[in-house]
Amino acid sequence: MALRADWYRHTVAAVPDHAPRVGAAGPRGWPTALASVRAGRLRARVSAYIRLTKPRVIELLLVTAVPAMVLAADGMPAPTVLVAVLVGGALAAGGANTFNSLLERERDQFMRRTHHRPLPRGEVRPRAALVYGIALEVIAFGVLAWWANLLAAGLAVGATVFYVVVYTVWLKPRTVENIVIGGAAGAAPTLVGWAAVTGRIEIPAVVLFAIVFFWTPPHFWALAIRYADDYRTAGIPMLPVVAGLRTTVRRISVYAAAVVAVSLTLPLVRPTTPLYPLAAVVLGVTFLGRARGLARACDPAAALAFFRFSNLYLAALFVAMALDVAVGRL
Repeated sequence: MALRADWYRHTVAAVPDHAPRVGAAGPRGWPTALASVRAGRLRARVSAYIRLTKPRVIELLLVTAVPAMVLAADGMPAPTVLVAVLVGGALAAGGANTFNSLLERERDQFMRRTHHRPLPRGEVRPRAALVYGIALEVIAFGVLAWWANLLAAGLAVGATVFYVVVYTVWLKPRTVENIVIGGAAGAAPTLVGWAAVTGRIEIPAVVLFAIVFFWTPPHFWALAIRYADDYRTAGIPMLPVVAGLRTTVRRISVYAAAVVAVSLTLPLVRPTTPLYPLAAVVLGVTFLGRARGLARACDPAAALAFFRFSNLYLAALFVAMALDVAVGRL
């Protein structure tokens, strides 16, 4: 009896009055705690599926699609078409990124930059990711076909097929030119935006496509320099791994010059105000200066800084295009 009384004094009697007890109701009860746990799991699951689509990549793609629409419409496009491209384009890009993550889940385990993604961590099952990616692409096609046109829908889904089959499956594990050719998929939103407004592809849209196409290799090679050890461990033949750091920074400078040169051809195929050429020159000179700085420093820290600036450069250039249209209509 003494032992029983001692156990009661140190356990049951020690529990504070406000502690939750089995069967208790209200904000301090176990049912509420259980509901909180379930809500947390649901949030984590939703977060995993969102991260599977790589939202930051989607944002950059849409930054190029919307100005393309503004140029095509010579002003603001119809709201339904604008929303269709934003929603449909985001879904299509999310589906493409999901398929990419699915196919690369084993390689992602060996890379510091990617080992935390939902599939390597087991947060999403491969079969569920496959179904999810297909659903995103089907909905994207429907949204673009219904509220824009079939050409825009076909281009969006076609870009996904190119990114998944040509880039991810075929090029990336086999050649250092993977990102050069594969960059076409990332440039496709410019064509999608233009086609959504006009129903066709015209020369200015090709120029916008070319800007993103030539911008992609230096942008991605800079990131590959920073994570060269990861790519080497995963067995992916990125340029810094195969050709070395100095060769990579030289090619970054060459492609940076190509981007700037192509950006300056837009006024030749579509009338602009002085705003766009001025912005293109200022941004281009800065971009080339950053590339030259990377060539001098020739180290991973400088490469990461260039990678970040390249995002800013592309976004600012396309925003300048849209602002030029607005100024021209004043």
